[in-house]
Amino acid sequence: MRYGVILPGGTAVEQLEQAVLAEEAGWDGVFVWEAAYGVDAWGLLTAIAARTERIRLGTMLTPLPWRRPWKVASQVVTLDQLSSGRATLAVGVGAIETDLPRTGEELELRTRAAMMDEGIDLIRELWAGRSSYHGEHYDYECARDDLAQVGRPVQERIPIWVVGAWPRPKSMRRVLRCDGVLPQYPPGQDTPDELRRLRAWLTAQGGSPELDVIAEGETPADDPAAASALVKPWSDAGATWWLETRWQMPHHSPARMQDVRTRLTAGPPT
Repeated sequence: MRYGVILPGGTAVEQLEQAVLAEEAGWDGVFVWEAAYGVDAWGLLTAIAARTERIRLGTMLTPLPWRRPWKVASQVVTLDQLSSGRATLAVGVGAIETDLPRTGEELELRTRAAMMDEGIDLIRELWAGRSSYHGEHYDYECARDDLAQVGRPVQERIPIWVVGAWPRPKSMRRVLRCDGVLPQYPPGQDTPDELRRLRAWLTAQGGSPELDVIAEGETPADDPAAASALVKPWSDAGATWWLETRWQMPHHSPARMQDVRTRLTAGPPT
């Protein structure tokens, strides 16, 4: 089990300092959220890469159908190079039942799912050094090869984590093409037992034992034993990452920022 934190908000400077604190306190990863407007996720992560040496860095998450895949591929590979191979890309179809900005992007679920499938494929092609992709939703062609040569990741394979709606077969088959799953459970069924069933299905379908399964939640800063007790059932069920979350609004208030710093300082719930 590895331990990460999702930074809930604040200015770029505040989040940068929180990420540095997370590495100093022993956390394994820092993830930031990506909205249509606000602090730019990839600029922030690149700044964090320059101030840290060990922690993994990524979004939680990137709504891939609402982004240009080649742009995302460029941002992630730049982060991977500047961080010496610490980038992770987490993707989903994009949430619409929220108060996040609406920008006229595609909302129909099946179309977004198809766009995400093509986007993942196109990103992988670009990272592999290829310069041609033609799908239903995306076309990419480049006659020159210098862009592909310099845009190669440090990692042999940058991990792509994808939202998987359990137990929907089509959504879960998408997980098998990726490197990790952010499980989306039916209402009221986000339990370690359900994660264990999800993990067993992935194994039965030939999923790699290296595939990451992510659990998330909130643990107390002032009671290490209680924090460990909350996380252990998820680890026993097969989760490979625990992501600490603090989603209560407002995300950027002074009280929320202090709460985040306190939790980070206490270290992960090992």
